[in-house]
Amino acid sequence: MTTPLWPYVTPGIPDDLFERLPGIPMTKRETRLAILSMLRLSANSVLWDIGAGTGTISVEAALMIPQGRVVAIERDPDVVQLIRTNCDRFGVKNVRVVEGSAPDCFGLLKQPPDRVCIGGGRPLKDLLETAWERLPLGGRVVALSTSLEGLYALSEALAEVQALNIEVVQAAGNRLERRANSQVLAAIDPLFILCGEKGEG
Repeated sequence: MTTPLWPYVTPGIPDDLFERLPGIPMTKRETRLAILSMLRLSANSVLWDIGAGTGTISVEAALMIPQGRVVAIERDPDVVQLIRTNCDRFGVKNVRVVEGSAPDCFGLLKQPPDRVCIGGGRPLKDLLETAWERLPLGGRVVALSTSLEGLYALSEALAEVQALNIEVVQAAGNRLERRANSQVLAAIDPLFILCGEKGEG
């Protein structure tokens, strides 16, 4: 699906096209592309975006699967409104924004996911394991962490649920920026991306 603000079928919306709030993290475009590729969305996927933040993953996924559904879960009321604003900016109608703390709010969600993206929430291990229970066979979870502690917790959780086809990627990159009279490469904060598939277990 295309939109006047992003009239292309490819993902990779520039960061500055999204509305932002001070102090609310945003998944940068380069990292977002890696996450979307690891989700392996189908045309009719149901994606739970847990800790949706600015809503960049929710918006890009919704544009990729106009016949599918995205549930953006966020506990902060101001951030919930930010997600809605970004959905409106891009004209996506297949995103449901849920205000609540995960996993406590999972009981409100009647349609189970076949894809889960965990971008935030605590404790990460419990969150992944609880979301995993909702996945059907063949479902995928992609989880993110900026810390070694988070990497360890998520790795442990994927091992305990006996996830298949586990991948661990550290996404990092640099962008050209202008500073005074010079152009320099500025580092994008590195991020651990983990994913696994649900099999017979």
